[in-house]
Amino acid sequence: MSPAARPRSAPPGARRVVVTGGAGFLGSHLCRALLALGDDVVCVDNLSTGRTENVADLLPRPGFAFVEADVTEPVAVSGEVDLVLHLACAASPVDYFRMPVATLRSGGHGTYHLLCLARDKGARFVLASTSEVYGDPHVHPQREDYWGNVNPVGPRSVYDESKRFSEAMTVAFRKEFGLGTGIARIFNSYGPAMRGDDGRVVPTFITRALAGRPLPVMGDGHQTRSLCYVDDTVAGLLALAASEEAGPVNIGSPDEITVLDLARRVVELTGGLSTVEFVENHPDDPRRRKPDIARAEAVLGWRPRVPLAEGLGRTVEWFDHAPAPTDAAASASAASPHSPAVPASGGARR
Repeated sequence: MSPAARPRSAPPGARRVVVTGGAGFLGSHLCRALLALGDDVVCVDNLSTGRTENVADLLPRPGFAFVEADVTEPVAVSGEVDLVLHLACAASPVDYFRMPVATLRSGGHGTYHLLCLARDKGARFVLASTSEVYGDPHVHPQREDYWGNVNPVGPRSVYDESKRFSEAMTVAFRKEFGLGTGIARIFNSYGPAMRGDDGRVVPTFITRALAGRPLPVMGDGHQTRSLCYVDDTVAGLLALAASEEAGPVNIGSPDEITVLDLARRVVELTGGLSTVEFVENHPDDPRRRKPDIARAEAVLGWRPRVPLAEGLGRTVEWFDHAPAPTDAAASASAASPHSPAVPASGGARR
């Protein structure tokens, strides 16, 4: 029997975990959560959308290694690996419109390379997929057995189809090699460490409101989103990683809000000085977005716990006090390994 068919089931706190996209918004929170559990973490990021300052405070910590590398090329990791969490991908429209080919390659070549790593190490593999695989849905709320309504040649297709291909590749490795895999379909997540310029609705609204500028609401603002605070999203990913569930499993908040109501809440939280400005809608922008999380509740015992008002308040506070990105934060990465070949221990604990 191949090593992939006999994955190690190391408990949290005794694992060596590879996190791709680990210097991004969600990835950096995930790295912190893993370290808090006592795991060793190898954070891999090419910094095309991630930021070194997101993990700068982690660089001196035992058990943490940062590797600047592009997952569209093979990444060699020496020593044992118990878990691979694949988050590397441009996740905001601003980024994937700017890097369409790279976005597709991260889902294609990148997913293949990380699946091969997990197979060769006998590690569990968890894919961070997305609610965008459902496209502009005809089914509401969206369940995991819904196949979606995606325009394969539209402007958003580079992200949507990248993730759909990633899911297909993950399932293929599970069937052909017996690899232990899990697929998380992540709905809109928000919280501290988001980039103010990444084009997603929460950081756009907050940064503009704090500056007293109008909040751009696309169309009539009646399109809905379901927003999950980052701590809850990370808890869902960790629950999936610790299970044997293959998925896909929706990870998101079942509480739906219109974009217009969200804008009004942000204005209120930031002092009420901004106005709402209606702008032209993007093509293929989904009209409704809400996960059915019955499967996550049943198989993972997970559901989000942070109310929207509390999460938005924390996020506004973070943006209000967040320092501007500095060269000093970027230079801190010079003290960590940058070669695609990762040292065997990743830190002092192994």
